[in-house]
Amino acid sequence: MLAIRRCLNWNWNWELGWRRSNRAVHLSFRLSGHSQQPSRLPANATIRTVLKQALTILFMLAVAMGQDQQPPAPTPGAQPTAPSPDGKPQVKVNYLNVCTPGKDEEAVIKGALAAVQPKPAFSADFELSRGRTSLKDAPDAKYVRLRRDFAAESPLLTAQYSMSTDATNTVEILVLRPRDPKDFLQVVMEDRMSASAAKPLSLLQVDTPTSRVRVERLNKSSAVLTRCEDVDQSAYEPVFHQASEIMAQYRAALGLRTAFRSDLAWLNADAKAAPAPRRKPAAAKH
Repeated sequence: MLAIRRCLNWNWNWELGWRRSNRAVHLSFRLSGHSQQPSRLPANATIRTVLKQALTILFMLAVAMGQDQQPPAPTPGAQPTAPSPDGKPQVKVNYLNVCTPGKDEEAVIKGALAAVQPKPAFSADFELSRGRTSLKDAPDAKYVRLRRDFAAESPLLTAQYSMSTDATNTVEILVLRPRDPKDFLQVVMEDRMSASAAKPLSLLQVDTPTSRVRVERLNKSSAVLTRCEDVDQSAYEPVFHQASEIMAQYRAALGLRTAFRSDLAWLNADAKAAPAPRRKPAAAKH
């Protein structure tokens, strides 16, 4: 409305004059005391033609001012999403076929294992930790973790090895992270053995075969292959064999059997046996 009032307050003073010299028509107008330079029109132009052009300009200005006053239409992205019936945010779940992954997932796993160095070269730095964990619905467990950095010229960045044991299982995990996470973020190899079958330290002596391989990627789902009973996995035996060889190589390269053997032996220590109950002395015969 402010723009329309300004238009109504303008003083339109049209001065039409004829100049017979040079066979041309002279038109000039003045807005609020400001005049423009005279314009030259063709000789056959008429006052009707000039007024028609002026009215056309005024109509276009009025349409433009009307569009400016209309509220902008809401964008589709600004509309709020409908909440779920129970008021909780919706969660998307992706199911992975870990027993028989597809060709694409198998290619990702093979590519990550091929990028692992068969003979790793580590720097002198390392980090070692051990402890005990207790969960509400799980048995207490003890663990030992070892992290070592690769040499500067290596395409891999860090290697983290961990062994944990509880009353049920002993689990061994190796995590390798590359310097450039373009192809994968990390590759994880895992094996486990029943705690009642052998001591934790025996996993290092017999090179327990790998039972699970997981490749994690940025902004993509993980590619996983796991040993499954009652499932034909003969097509994936080369992948399990390659992962088991890598685990054996890194057990030796990390110094698990030599430099850090005493730290891992801490997992073998059992709780102190309870004292045997005293036998009652035999009653004396009379």
